[in-house]
Amino acid sequence: MHFSITGFKGYTKMNDESLDDELDLGAEKAPMPWKKILIIGFGVLLLIGAGVGTTYFLLAPSDEDKSQEATQGDEEEKTEVQEEEKGPALYQDFKPVFVVNLSPDGKGRSKMLQIGIQALTHSEDLIEFLKHNDPMIRHHFLKLFGSRTASDLATREGKEKLQADVLKELQRIIDEQGGTGTVEAVFFTSFVMQ
Repeated sequence: MHFSITGFKGYTKMNDESLDDELDLGAEKAPMPWKKILIIGFGVLLLIGAGVGTTYFLLAPSDEDKSQEATQGDEEEKTEVQEEEKGPALYQDFKPVFVVNLSPDGKGRSKMLQIGIQALTHSEDLIEFLKHNDPMIRHHFLKLFGSRTASDLATREGKEKLQADVLKELQRIIDEQGGTGTVEAVFFTSFVMQ
């Protein structure tokens, strides 16, 4: 007997298929439902994506929050740089305290104001300028205080307006006289009205 290799392979193949058929123990071979698996997988991914998107939308900072954070960060950096460039805070105390009669306000006799002032700056040159020009500064402040009435200064708003006017007047004098630097704030260290 003579067998060819090709014929032998075909014989083996048939035997394998028949063996598979014979060994079938009742389990049905169903084709995999790939379409169902793909649809279910896609649905699960879609639900996960929707959940992540909703969470991000609800918890993510808005554009306003981001811009405020960026602005705050920039302001903090600028403040730190300015503080390094400015140097320490320096105060000029205008002594003695100012004592002035206030303008009568029609409610009776005139009242007297006693007020102590300090100016805040970061420039040593400006402190020297303020010391050197103290008589002129005091003159302008006395005129400013004398133009007020007791009712003008009876409220907090009136005192804050006077403080703003003192700062404005002081900076005007500095600019007119060729001083360098700026006064950042003025503080009332005493305020007595009688």
